[in-house]
Amino acid sequence: EAGGVLLGKSAEKLFSLSGVFAVYKPKGPTSAGVLNLLKEKLLAEAGVQTNRNKRNQVLKIGHGGTLDSAAAGVLVVGIGKGTKMLRTMLAGSKRYTAIGLLGKATDTLDATGKVTEEKPYDQITKGDLENVLQKFTGDIMQVPPLYSALKKDGERLSTLMKRGEAVEAKPARPVRVYSLSLQQFQPPLFTLDVECGGGFYVRSLVSDIGKELSTCATMQELTRTKQGPFTLEEHALYEDKWTIDEIARSLERCTSLLPDEPSHKKLKTEHPGETAVSCE
Repeated sequence: EAGGVLLGKSAEKLFSLSGVFAVYKPKGPTSAGVLNLLKEKLLAEAGVQTNRNKRNQVLKIGHGGTLDSAAAGVLVVGIGKGTKMLRTMLAGSKRYTAIGLLGKATDTLDATGKVTEEKPYDQITKGDLENVLQKFTGDIMQVPPLYSALKKDGERLSTLMKRGEAVEAKPARPVRVYSLSLQQFQPPLFTLDVECGGGFYVRSLVSDIGKELSTCATMQELTRTKQGPFTLEEHALYEDKWTIDEIARSLERCTSLLPDEPSHKKLKTEHPGETAVSCE
């Protein structure tokens, strides 16, 4: 039963789903918007009638790390007890393909923002760009963007910025870049492949690369190709596959180690970096 309602077969199956899987987030909607759509589709398929304000209590679903509205790619989703494992996903490694634009800077550090600066870039060669990438590989310090999901007094910096409030830059913080390579160089555009740890901002990387080259740069496009063990090619379910059966199949492929809560909390403190998910 859910909220005193007798459930049909598909609803029973839906509420028994537990674990972690991945969906494809298209460019446009927020990560939360994608989750809401997923939730609505699953509840509709199960024939569960919910009133809007109670909907969130009915089905436990969460995601393991926000992807900006303008970005596409892998969004890791926890369902049922799987929601407890999402903190591990946030801290885990992620891989992105990013397209940068030389010669322009924007206030948001990506294509959604206002242009704040323009500089020549003709002098930059492919070799210059490749040399600079070495400086951004390994353990580096990074200043997060002003327009971001980071919070000040409980509110997102991006919300404060949009209201026109003055926001101080957050201090530089240590981040890790496992690998960084140049995939394509067609000035003013360049394409990067980057694998990084948690808390890393790709648009800050693109902007910093521009500064290092004595010009400026902004991120044009971003695709998350991997998060933890989940890859875009193998694991991310597209919207037409957001069905109870497809998700059940996906959860079977990704054997999740779901310890009971007490040991899970203990695990978390002992091995903060350990990922409790393995995907075949």
